[in-house]
Amino acid sequence: MMDQENEIKSAERRNFLKLAGMGSFTAAVVAGAAGTLWSSEAAAQTANEERDREAAADHVMTLATEYVIGTTRSYPVMQLDVKENLQNASNGKIYVKLAPGGQLGTGSALAQKVQGGTVNAGQFSLSNFAPFAPAVDLINMPYFCGANQRFVNLVTSDIWKTEVDAMVEQRGFKPMFYFCIDPRVMAVRKGGAGAIMTPGDLQGVKFRVPGSQMLQQFYRMAGANPTPVAWGETSSAIKQGVADALDPAVGALYAFGFKDILSHVTFTQAVPDSQVYACNLEWYNTLPGDVQEAITWASEMSFHQNLAKVPSSRAFAMAEMAKSGVEFHSLSDDQLAEWKDTVGYQRSEWDGFKTELAGSMDTFEKLVEAAGTRGQFYVHDA
Repeated sequence: MMDQENEIKSAERRNFLKLAGMGSFTAAVVAGAAGTLWSSEAAAQTANEERDREAAADHVMTLATEYVIGTTRSYPVMQLDVKENLQNASNGKIYVKLAPGGQLGTGSALAQKVQGGTVNAGQFSLSNFAPFAPAVDLINMPYFCGANQRFVNLVTSDIWKTEVDAMVEQRGFKPMFYFCIDPRVMAVRKGGAGAIMTPGDLQGVKFRVPGSQMLQQFYRMAGANPTPVAWGETSSAIKQGVADALDPAVGALYAFGFKDILSHVTFTQAVPDSQVYACNLEWYNTLPGDVQEAITWASEMSFHQNLAKVPSSRAFAMAEMAKSGVEFHSLSDDQLAEWKDTVGYQRSEWDGFKTELAGSMDTFEKLVEAAGTRGQFYVHDA
């Protein structure tokens, strides 16, 4: 049995390298996702299909992501679905060449490439997108849209599209869709303090934060010591105790291998760990109208699939992390109220961000109303 498994793995590896070496990396990842790499004939058929699709297409779209194919099991990034939907909605006029796993950069570096047009489209977190499109940093204001449904209500609202998306386009991006992952959590390293349940538990904690100034202010207001660490260095920082805690969604913690170095995870529902697919606006504007409409329809289809996948991705990540001894905690109503009173968006400390990013207090209040108004999309909350 073991010999057979080794033989299959060897065949998969050989066929993957063969396809990638022939310049068919996208075919290799599609065949891998379909589970057909063990068969040379099936892998070759996939390569031929991809080659025919690319040859028949009017437009080749390079789509770069930070995540490897298969990550959707714990983190619903949906990249193969996005590729398939774009190709089908355009009746084959678009061929999507995938560049997963950070091949063309991650975080802000990838956003910069899409902005500059060296990559047609990409996926990035809104925190990494914020330096290039500051208006989207509004989502990092605590308890403004931390719950999944409030986030989805907000980013699909008319006011978001007319105000925020307009500012994003001024920076050279065409948003495809803002997809839902789950709220950020408060995750504590093994050997650190206990679970973080109230702001009092955060006093003096060295909390790893991304580049967002708003997230840094959030943790400072709660009593933590915000510690900016680049994402690529975060795992070693947690292991070494340079930082005691961090805040991605559960799915991201699992996808990036944190399950063995964490002890407690608390769902505080303060801020969404959200992402966006966006393309270069100049490139988008060169496309015929029917192809632009196809991108819009493919994006909506992909968004529906993303929302449906959120709870099962979360459940998988939690089950796998629990095997490593990670304990999960939810807040009581009183604890949630204490967090909102201490750091919530209604506090005057946030007024500067509201006017700077939304343009005016009036616009911000309209965005608050939108976050609380259910639209056509439903998503499960953590």
